[in-house]
Amino acid sequence: MPQTARNAAIVLGSLGAAAAIASSAVAGAQTTEFPQTPSLFHGGVCGGNIRTWADTSPDYAGRAVFNVQARAIQGVGSGSYPLAPLCNVNTTVAWRNLNTGAAGQWRVNVVSGIYGSILYAVYQNTGPGRIDVTVTTDSLSTPSHGTFDVPAPPGH
Repeated sequence: MPQTARNAAIVLGSLGAAAAIASSAVAGAQTTEFPQTPSLFHGGVCGGNIRTWADTSPDYAGRAVFNVQARAIQGVGSGSYPLAPLCNVNTTVAWRNLNTGAAGQWRVNVVSGIYGSILYAVYQNTGPGRIDVTVTTDSLSTPSHGTFDVPAPPGH
Protein backbone atom coordinates (compact mmCIF):
# COMPACT_ATOMS: atom_id res chain seq x y z
CA MET A 1 0.00 0.00 0.00
CA PRO A 2 1.46 3.41 -0.90
CA GLN A 3 2.48 5.65 2.01
CA THR A 4 -0.23 8.27 1.27
CA ALA A 5 -3.02 5.67 1.19
CA ARG A 6 -1.73 4.08 4.43
CA ASN A 7 -1.66 7.48 6.18
CA ALA A 8 -5.19 8.25 4.94
CA ALA A 9 -6.42 4.86 6.19
CA ILE A 10 -4.85 5.47 9.61
CA VAL A 11 -6.38 8.94 9.88
CA LEU A 12 -9.84 7.77 8.77
CA GLY A 13 -9.70 4.74 11.05
CA SER A 14 -8.70 6.94 14.00
CA LEU A 15 -11.53 9.37 13.28
CA GLY A 16 -14.02 6.51 13.09
CA ALA A 17 -12.81 5.06 16.38
CA ALA A 18 -12.98 8.48 18.06
CA ALA A 19 -16.54 8.99 16.78
CA ALA A 20 -17.58 5.56 18.08
CA ILE A 21 -16.10 6.28 21.51
CA ALA A 22 -17.70 9.73 21.67
CA SER A 23 -21.12 8.44 20.65
CA SER A 24 -21.03 5.63 23.21
CA ALA A 25 -19.94 8.03 25.96
CA VAL A 26 -23.04 10.19 25.49
CA ALA A 27 -25.50 7.37 24.82
CA GLY A 28 -28.63 8.14 26.80
CA ALA A 29 -27.46 11.60 27.85
CA GLN A 30 -30.08 14.30 27.41
CA THR A 31 -30.07 18.10 27.57
CA THR A 32 -33.26 20.04 28.25
CA GLU A 33 -33.09 23.79 27.75
CA PHE A 34 -35.62 26.01 29.52
CA PRO A 35 -36.97 29.34 28.22
CA GLN A 36 -34.55 32.20 28.83
CA THR A 37 -35.13 34.48 31.82
CA PRO A 38 -35.03 38.20 30.93
CA SER A 39 -33.70 40.23 33.88
CA LEU A 40 -32.25 43.53 34.96
CA PHE A 41 -28.79 43.24 36.52
CA HIS A 42 -27.10 45.10 39.40
CA GLY A 43 -23.97 47.27 39.06
CA GLY A 44 -25.33 49.74 36.56
CA VAL A 45 -28.34 50.04 34.31
CA CYS A 46 -27.95 46.62 32.69
CA GLY A 47 -30.25 43.98 31.30
CA GLY A 48 -30.07 40.69 29.49
CA ASN A 49 -31.22 37.10 29.30
CA ILE A 50 -30.19 34.18 31.45
CA ARG A 51 -29.98 30.81 29.74
CA THR A 52 -30.67 27.71 31.88
CA TRP A 53 -30.67 24.00 31.07
CA ALA A 54 -30.41 20.58 32.69
CA ASP A 55 -28.27 17.62 31.66
CA THR A 56 -29.23 14.06 32.63
CA SER A 57 -27.75 10.67 31.92
CA PRO A 58 -28.13 7.06 33.03
CA ASP A 59 -24.46 7.38 34.07
CA TYR A 60 -25.54 9.65 36.97
CA ALA A 61 -29.09 8.38 37.48
CA GLY A 62 -31.12 10.19 40.12
CA ARG A 63 -29.09 13.37 39.61
CA ALA A 64 -29.18 16.30 37.23
CA VAL A 65 -26.63 18.91 36.25
CA PHE A 66 -28.13 22.40 36.26
CA ASN A 67 -26.40 24.94 34.01
CA VAL A 68 -26.75 28.74 34.07
CA GLN A 69 -25.15 31.20 31.66
CA ALA A 70 -26.00 34.83 30.95
CA ARG A 71 -26.15 36.03 27.39
CA ALA A 72 -24.45 39.30 26.48
CA ILE A 73 -25.89 42.17 28.48
CA GLN A 74 -26.69 45.68 27.32
CA GLY A 75 -26.64 48.87 29.33
CA VAL A 76 -24.41 51.33 31.10
CA GLY A 77 -22.21 50.31 33.99
CA SER A 78 -19.95 51.96 36.49
CA GLY A 79 -16.18 51.99 36.21
CA SER A 80 -13.67 52.95 33.57
CA TYR A 81 -15.69 51.54 30.65
CA PRO A 82 -19.36 52.38 31.28
CA LEU A 83 -20.42 51.32 27.78
CA ALA A 84 -18.89 47.88 28.34
CA PRO A 85 -20.63 47.11 31.63
CA LEU A 86 -19.87 44.25 33.99
CA CYS A 87 -23.04 43.59 35.97
CA ASN A 88 -24.39 40.79 38.15
CA VAL A 89 -27.66 39.26 39.32
CA ASN A 90 -28.41 36.57 41.89
CA THR A 91 -30.15 33.73 40.06
CA THR A 92 -32.15 30.92 41.68
CA VAL A 93 -32.96 27.60 40.04
CA ALA A 94 -35.72 26.03 42.17
CA TRP A 95 -36.75 22.46 41.41
CA ARG A 96 -39.38 19.99 42.61
CA ASN A 97 -39.60 16.28 41.86
CA LEU A 98 -43.25 15.79 40.86
CA ASN A 99 -43.06 12.03 41.59
CA THR A 100 -41.52 12.12 45.08
CA GLY A 101 -42.14 15.66 46.33
CA ALA A 102 -38.42 16.24 46.89
CA ALA A 103 -37.40 19.86 46.33
CA GLY A 104 -34.30 21.99 46.29
CA GLN A 105 -32.76 25.10 44.88
CA TRP A 106 -29.45 26.43 43.67
CA ARG A 107 -28.51 30.07 44.01
CA VAL A 108 -25.66 31.57 42.02
CA ASN A 109 -24.44 35.14 41.50
CA VAL A 110 -24.18 35.42 37.70
CA VAL A 111 -21.65 38.02 36.53
CA SER A 112 -22.00 39.08 32.90
CA GLY A 113 -20.60 41.59 30.45
CA ILE A 114 -20.84 42.46 26.79
CA TYR A 115 -19.74 38.92 25.86
CA GLY A 116 -21.98 37.10 28.34
CA SER A 117 -20.88 35.09 31.36
CA ILE A 118 -18.95 31.97 32.17
CA LEU A 119 -20.88 28.73 32.54
CA TYR A 120 -22.08 27.99 36.07
CA ALA A 121 -23.02 24.35 36.74
CA VAL A 122 -23.85 22.12 39.71
CA TYR A 123 -25.03 18.55 40.36
CA GLN A 124 -28.32 18.28 42.23
CA ASN A 125 -29.65 15.08 43.82
CA THR A 126 -33.18 15.35 42.44
CA GLY A 127 -33.99 11.65 42.57
CA PRO A 128 -35.50 9.94 39.55
CA GLY A 129 -38.74 11.28 38.10
CA ARG A 130 -40.30 14.32 36.45
CA ILE A 131 -38.66 17.55 37.63
CA ASP A 132 -40.37 20.95 37.52
CA VAL A 133 -38.01 23.96 37.41
CA THR A 134 -38.54 27.68 38.03
CA VAL A 135 -35.74 30.19 37.32
CA THR A 136 -35.89 33.62 39.02
CA THR A 137 -33.53 36.48 39.88
CA ASP A 138 -33.33 38.99 42.73
CA SER A 139 -33.96 41.83 40.28
CA LEU A 140 -36.88 42.77 38.05
CA SER A 141 -37.29 39.73 35.80
CA THR A 142 -39.73 37.38 34.11
CA PRO A 143 -39.44 33.93 35.72
CA SER A 144 -39.11 30.94 33.41
CA HIS A 145 -40.43 27.42 33.88
CA GLY A 146 -39.58 24.03 32.48
CA THR A 147 -39.77 20.30 33.14
CA PHE A 148 -37.50 17.36 32.41
CA ASP A 149 -37.09 13.71 33.37
CA VAL A 150 -34.29 12.22 35.47
CA PRO A 151 -33.64 8.51 34.85
CA ALA A 152 -33.75 5.95 37.64
CA PRO A 153 -30.75 3.74 38.42
CA PRO A 154 -30.71 0.45 36.46
CA GLY A 155 -33.02 -2.18 37.94
CA HIS A 156 -35.41 0.27 39.59
